[in-house]
Amino acid sequence: MATEFLVKQGYIIRETNWKLNHLEIDIIAQEKGNRLHIVEVKTRSNDKNFDPLDAIDKKKIAHLIAAANAYVMTTGLDYDVQFDIIIIVGNTPDEFRLDYIPDAFYPPLKSYRR
Repeated sequence: MATEFLVKQGYIIRETNWKLNHLEIDIIAQEKGNRLHIVEVKTRSNDKNFDPLDAIDKKKIAHLIAAANAYVMTTGLDYDVQFDIIIIVGNTPDEFRLDYIPDAFYPPLKSYRR
């Protein structure tokens, strides 16, 4: 459902369930031009007491950043990278709802002290 949504929006799906060692990315999509979308997909049976922002914690963000870096390094692509989230909520295919959160987070900047 998530890949179908992205394709309908004009994205090219480069990879699904990409893995390298312990790193994994649900969907790697590409917009026209040189922008990669690293898409984390979360599914829930219902949306009671569920905030989509709770789907990604600091540990998951660090994991996605490391995975995106590994993907770019192994493919040699010189593209901008954007991190998106797709939330799919529902119990049956007839009632699924998809929420797309583009630019869901930005990689934290590291500061170096001298």
